Amino acid sequence: MASFRYERLPVADGTFLAFEDPNSHMTIGATLVFEAGPLMTPDGGLDIERLRAHIASRLHQIPRYRQRLDWVPIEGHPVWVDDDHFTLGYHVRHTALPRPGDERALKRLTARVMSQQLDRGKPLWEAWFVEGLEDGRCGLIIKTHHCMTDGVAAVELATVLLSPTPDATVDEAPRWTPRPAPTGSELLRSELARVVGAPWRLGVAARDFVARATRGLTVRQSLGALWEISRAGLRTAADTPLNRPIGPHRRVDWISIDLGGVKTVKNRLGGTVNDVVLAVVAGALRRFLHRRRMSTDGVDFRTVVPVSVRDVEERGMMNNRASAWIISLPIGERDPRRRHTRVRQTTEHMKRTHQARGVQILGEIAGLAGSLTFLHLGIRLMQLVNPYNMIVTNVPGPPIPLYLLGARLLAGYPMVPLFENQALGVAVSSYGGRLFFGFNADWDLVPDLGYFARDVETSFDELVAVATDTEVRTRPGRRASQ
Repeated sequence: MASFRYERLPVADGTFLAFEDPNSHMTIGATLVFEAGPLMTPDGGLDIERLRAHIASRLHQIPRYRQRLDWVPIEGHPVWVDDDHFTLGYHVRHTALPRPGDERALKRLTARVMSQQLDRGKPLWEAWFVEGLEDGRCGLIIKTHHCMTDGVAAVELATVLLSPTPDATVDEAPRWTPRPAPTGSELLRSELARVVGAPWRLGVAARDFVARATRGLTVRQSLGALWEISRAGLRTAADTPLNRPIGPHRRVDWISIDLGGVKTVKNRLGGTVNDVVLAVVAGALRRFLHRRRMSTDGVDFRTVVPVSVRDVEERGMMNNRASAWIISLPIGERDPRRRHTRVRQTTEHMKRTHQARGVQILGEIAGLAGSLTFLHLGIRLMQLVNPYNMIVTNVPGPPIPLYLLGARLLAGYPMVPLFENQALGVAVSSYGGRLFFGFNADWDLVPDLGYFARDVETSFDELVAVATDTEVRTRPGRRASQ
């Protein structure tokens, strides 16, 4: 039996390593805001050593956070190995905002953190504790490489570090001993042995593939799902000011809206919370692009909407188990009610035709091949075709209050990475009766990000007004994010 240990990255996870380049950082993140009081030392600063001790006591529940990447010689497939030089202090960082410590400063700091690529020679995550936020608050900026986790798993990670009760006890950290990593020659020999044994395992793998990919679908439905995603992927998205080559620097903004109001719209106009989110984003994009002097009439603005395919038994696993819809947002529709109706009709079509399962089946086929080679070629082709304009992701969060060592979580703003030629991404998460929107944008292409955030608020107000037969309320002006 081998004395070393490693794990091959599933093809779905390796996708995000293939997508990454110096300008597109495949990092998902979030900025969390807490009450600062229970986390402070007597002299008024954050007790960073206590916070590090708390995180150390929970890391055994997420072993991937003490692993780094290695690569199979010649083949180049990535694998996970334990990091025998793991140092918690490198990953859990401590900083402060200049006075007055307003949210604008926190957004600037988040943008700088999200502008930096993670070091592939170390475990691919960082946590930045931020003191000096006004009104007795503090912040936590978390960033994790997308090859480690998807949005649903990231929410589950937060529940590992947080507690549903204001318990301030720091548990003793279990002893951790890194498992030996293979040398290059050992890794190559092990992978050659795996390839030699592949024909004997292929039948079992193919059977498991069919069971996973087509679970609950007939052959006809499976083929239809493949056709739907193939047809969607071969259509070219519209040319807009948001779809230009991006740089490495980011702008960040965020807002929150009342989840009760979102559910009122859903209950009165039909559909789901996600339908309301997409209709709100469509209305905001219409306003935003009009301000850029672009006509939205007849524009096929195509959006990737991640859809979780994580089974119950896969909860708690740090991997990517998300598929996606590619849908056209009705940004040319003037009327908010009709805009919402068109979004609802589109998502209902996605469900009937199982488009998300088509993406999953393609991923399973790539996984069956067991190599990223063909996946790299597919990614390059997809980037040439450019089938979508932006990503809008919505991940449900916990409805109950959460605490970090007794400090209540007040807000959590998620961030999605920017892909090539996509200057704006929208991430949404719910918590404690609020819906939190996080906007990640290219620094140069979207200097007016604050206006887009305001447009989202206005678009939501319009939907609430038509759902409740009231007048659109006027919100006070807001400062730009940067």
